[in-house]
Amino acid sequence: MGRSLPAFALLLAALLPPATSQAVQHEHGRHEPKPPEPRYTRTVAAYAPPDVTLADVSGAKVKLSSVLEGEGPVMLQFIFTTCPTVCPVMSATFAAAQTRLGPESGKVRMVSISIDPEHDTPERLREYARRFKAGPRWLFLTGELNDIVSVRKAFDAYPGDNKMRHQPLTFLRLSAGNPWVRLDGLTSAAQLVGEYERLTQQ
Repeated sequence: MGRSLPAFALLLAALLPPATSQAVQHEHGRHEPKPPEPRYTRTVAAYAPPDVTLADVSGAKVKLSSVLEGEGPVMLQFIFTTCPTVCPVMSATFAAAQTRLGPESGKVRMVSISIDPEHDTPERLREYARRFKAGPRWLFLTGELNDIVSVRKAFDAYPGDNKMRHQPLTFLRLSAGNPWVRLDGLTSAAQLVGEYERLTQQ
């Protein structure tokens, strides 16, 4: 299945530098206006994820609690590597956010958890991470299907078994003990970094 046009446009907007994405120059010198930013809704909630053990791209066992409850800010998404629509856009947004965060990127843990663990082995996640130029603070996790489902349910991110029906969601938290910010919908890298900066200024 090919990537839909809106998703592809958002992917380009996330990856292009700000000066390039503001306007597109046509061969006759006209400039088209910048497309509108993606829309999303923001809520604040307390989630209690289960203390399951997952696996990273090297196959090493990782306690989810150590990833989500450790010191410092966390950004979390649920993705799968064969997703043709929203997942590439979400991952591209994380990739661009790494650059936009600048020195702050060394403080933030980005976490992408596969919702298709039966297909997304550590090796496949490693290739996916390479495709999006993931830095050392961006973790990709897979594991047993029942464990993944329990994590998704804990974050109210489980609409059912059909992986194609998953919602584009991003979760942020400034530190352990703080509530999570839930972003429903696709965000641009600028919007995501803006949400992070909003948390740091509270």
